[in-house]
Amino acid sequence: MASGGRGLERAKAFLRLIRPVNCLMTGAAVLIGALIALSCQGGRGDIAHRLLLGSSTGFLLTGASMAVNDYCDRHIDAINEPGRPIPSGLVRPGEALALAAALAALGLSAALATGPECLAIALASLAISLLYSTAGKRTGLPGNLLVSACVAIPFIYGGFAAGRGLGPSLGVFASMAFLSNAGREVTKGIADIEGDGARGVRTVAVARGGRAAAALALAFFALAVALSAIPPLLGLVSAWYLPPVIAADLGFLRSSLRVLRNPTRPEALGAKRSALAWMALGMIAFLAGSCLR
Repeated sequence: MASGGRGLERAKAFLRLIRPVNCLMTGAAVLIGALIALSCQGGRGDIAHRLLLGSSTGFLLTGASMAVNDYCDRHIDAINEPGRPIPSGLVRPGEALALAAALAALGLSAALATGPECLAIALASLAISLLYSTAGKRTGLPGNLLVSACVAIPFIYGGFAAGRGLGPSLGVFASMAFLSNAGREVTKGIADIEGDGARGVRTVAVARGGRAAAALALAFFALAVALSAIPPLLGLVSAWYLPPVIAADLGFLRSSLRVLRNPTRPEALGAKRSALAWMALGMIAFLAGSCLR
């Protein structure tokens, strides 16, 4: 009975290791990118199997990246989060790497079955995520940009999985996702300045101070807002795009200006959380503007 309970705990620990919510979000991002590409460029065809393979690739490679991330952070987690799967002893470090390798192999196999272009993008995405986990995390801004690339790539991958490639509307959306997430990552550094400084993580907030980080975050968000004007100007979306994107733009600017005025941990945490809501609203704007005409 005791061994059975231990086995269930280990199974749950392996599931926690890959962060299934993150995996599902990446798989959904691939589908959203595909939907935007299909809506803008027309002609759905029989591509259900390609979309299934595409979302599976996103899910599996994210799981592999999360397992590697926990492996690389195992010594830090032993202090900050001892209940995580590896420091708790439920998952051995070698087992985490073995799971990551298996998930990566499955994900890349699904990408290969989707097409050579998809395999190339999947390999690039996996390489970027591994670079972040192994070396980029301590570099500050370069690490922030690596994470943001990993956020934008699934949407681009969706366009290729759908057989449509990277059209103008999807390109703008992926760029906005990159810039807004970069702003969020820099803002996060303000909230984590004490812990990052103690661990030698050279975020903008650690190296230049909270106000400089807040100014850079505002610049990233402002660039994303500026890009949001391009789709309607080029006639890429319908009027349904405007209400949610305007709300998202105002939200980004308002929350980042608040942090600039008061670059403290509570303000940065609030802006970091609200940025996810504004990013989701921007995604709704592109879906509405692309699909409702």
